Amino acid sequence: MRAITLDLDDTLWPFAPIGERIETALHDWFEAHSPRTAERFPIAEMRALRERVMDEFPQLAHDLGLLRRLTIERALRESGDDPELASAAYAIFFRERNRVAFFPDALDGLRRIAAHLPVAAVTNGNADLAAIGIDAHFRFALTAREYGAPKPDAGFFLEACQRLGFPAGEVLHVGDDPHVDILGAARAGLRTCWIDRGLHVWPGALPAADLRVTTLTELADWLDSGAVLKKVA
Repeated sequence: MRAITLDLDDTLWPFAPIGERIETALHDWFEAHSPRTAERFPIAEMRALRERVMDEFPQLAHDLGLLRRLTIERALRESGDDPELASAAYAIFFRERNRVAFFPDALDGLRRIAAHLPVAAVTNGNADLAAIGIDAHFRFALTAREYGAPKPDAGFFLEACQRLGFPAGEVLHVGDDPHVDILGAARAGLRTCWIDRGLHVWPGALPAADLRVTTLTELADWLDSGAVLKKVA
């Protein structure tokens, strides 16, 4: 292996607590700055509105940040309030989106892995590595928004390999989702490492990943050992 591509959400940190905190922080902000919006769209209604916006704009599935912004603007308009407030509300979203609680193994594992090999973040989400404070461990971050399509699109992975400067067969993709991460990367020709955070059951119909770990420190130990990947039959 010459390089690593690494998923972010549910690989370095759990996303569910972030999503819940975003909803609460936005609702609190609306209560203070747009009470009509807070009354018209409590958390459950705001969540339903976001789903409607996502259904209305399937062509924007790769740009979750824009979908969030469109949802905020729609909520303000439908509540009879000023859509210009959307920028301030979106700033609350961005702040909470990048307040992450790492898995206990994540930072040490990431540091050790990045000492071995160049690492690129490949994510369908909109986490900001600099805002989180871990950008020094990555060569770059490639997002679905930037690429124009989400994982498991094979071109997404191949674009990351091209930027890293290595052929797909010499790059190991590490992620938590069997379909989005592992199957997508395998179809693009990358080697694969499933980090099993206990969030997914491996689908029996899918071929096994080249490597399975439960923590990033386990992957770092594997790299320290000098082991090599064998082809999965």
